[in-house]
Formats: sequence, structure tokens, C-alpha cells
Amino acid sequence: MDSNYKQDRRAFLRNLTLASGILMVPGISLKEMTASSKIKMKLGLVTYLWGKDWTNDELIKNLTAAGIYGVELRVEHAHGVSPALTKEQRKEVRKKYRDSDVKIVGMGTNQQYDYPDRTKLLESMEKTKEFIMLSHDIGGSGVKVKPNQFHKEVPKSKTIEQIGRSLNQLARIGADYGQQIRLEVHGNETQEIENIKAIMDVADHPNATVCWNCNPEDLKGNGLAFNFNLLKDRFGDICHVRELDDPSYPYQELMNLYVGMNYKGWILLECRTNPADKVAALIGQRKIYEGMLEKAKTL
Repeated sequence: MDSNYKQDRRAFLRNLTLASGILMVPGISLKEMTASSKIKMKLGLVTYLWGKDWTNDELIKNLTAAGIYGVELRVEHAHGVSPALTKEQRKEVRKKYRDSDVKIVGMGTNQQYDYPDRTKLLESMEKTKEFIMLSHDIGGSGVKVKPNQFHKEVPKSKTIEQIGRSLNQLARIGADYGQQIRLEVHGNETQEIENIKAIMDVADHPNATVCWNCNPEDLKGNGLAFNFNLLKDRFGDICHVRELDDPSYPYQELMNLYVGMNYKGWILLECRTNPADKVAALIGQRKIYEGMLEKAKTL
């Protein structure tokens, strides 16, 4: 018998045995085995510009029509989700989304921890705690925060230490409520990858995570893949992207990297343009995203 045939047959029998063994494990079906190999990351929306003028009902309706099922709610927008909501109002928001196919991914805030003024720092931390409770109450899973800048009168190392320690404290509180703390790669100088890494080296609590933000600084030095790998072990459940057909950023390479690490979180559109028909624009972005995933799967 041909030796190659023998090897192929042995390989076939070995794989069949392995599959049979898995199927004997209670609760695991062939369908679930197949599904386990699928890409788990999902496309959602940040209500930054697209969605800022929509009520919660409009968000649910328009996102459902676009085939996009996750949303990070920005504060001070038309949907009106803020810490000012009463207990009953929070229940209403939670129920509205729970009864739909659209999931609240969390709250997108402008809270920052670089203030040299300790009073302002403590105020921002208290505000973040309010957003942690709000996200918990409405069915979200985390709160997006940010570093914003360095200050001339303060050594950079001190600001990095302060931000990191603040994140650790908030991460401990967030963990008690099932809420991730998500540090956006943001701000003049602070968005440079080495500075974000330095902050996260201080913020070593596992509930303190990074939200990749698709900045030009991501491409500096040794390039996107190198910088991505510096932070990927600290990624949380969200990533912010702009329009995926923007040629100024290598989005296909980014999708390749996320698929390659088996990312299970949300890729959230934080688009900067102002199309007249935003639902049609969302559908267009979803199709681009799906095409990018198909390409990534072939690598």
C-alpha cells in the first residue's frame, strides 16, 4: 500500500477519534465545535457623531436595521443616559435594550486622571464611580476613561504614576460591580504607545484594561504590529475605530491582528464624518468590516 495513503488514513482515523472523544463530553455538540472556530469579535457603534442625535428608541431601531448589535453610549447626547437618571429610569433603559437585539457595551466618558490639582483628580474619580454604577444599572459591562495630557510643571513619570494608581483604585471598585475600566489610548503625548504601556505597568489590576483607539501614533517606531503587541495582553472588551475605508490607517492589518489573537470583544465605530443617511453609512461600514474579517481568516 502507498505510504502516503497510510499516513493520510492514520491522520483521518486520529482526527475522527479526537472528534468522537469530544462529542462524548456532555454538553458539547458538533455544532458547538464548529462554532468554536468562528471569529468571536463583534461590530458596534460609539455614539460620538453617528448616533449622538438619536434617542434610545432610535438607536435600537437604526442599529438593528444596520445589522449592528452593540453600542457604547456617550454622555450628554440625545439618548440622555447619565448619572442623573433615577433608579426607575435606569430600569427602563436596561429593559429597553434587554428587550432588543442591541447590547449596551458600556459608557463612554471623558473622565481623566492627569490633573495636577488633587481636588479635580478626586472629583473625576468620584464621577467615574457614578458611571460605574450607571453602567451596572443599565446593563453595561464597562466604563471608558482616558488619560488626556502631560503638564509642563509636573514630571511625566509622576503623571504616569498618578494615572496608573487611579486606574487601579477604580478597577477594584469596577470589579465589584462587573464593570471593566477601559483606558482609551488618547491625548496629546499620552496616546503614544510607550506612555500607555508605562501607565498600564502601574495599573496592574486585571480589571484595568486598554481601549485601542486607532491613532496615527500607533504606526510610529517599529510599526503597528509591534506597538499592538506591546499592549494586547491588556486589551479590554472594546476597540475604537474610525471609518474602516479611511486609507490613512491600516485597518486590514489591524483586523488581521485582532483575528490572530482570537479577540472576543467589540470593534466600535467612532466615525468622524457626517453622512446624510447614517443608517446606510453603518450598513456600508458593516460590509467593509465583514470583508476584512473574511480576508483575515485566510491568513
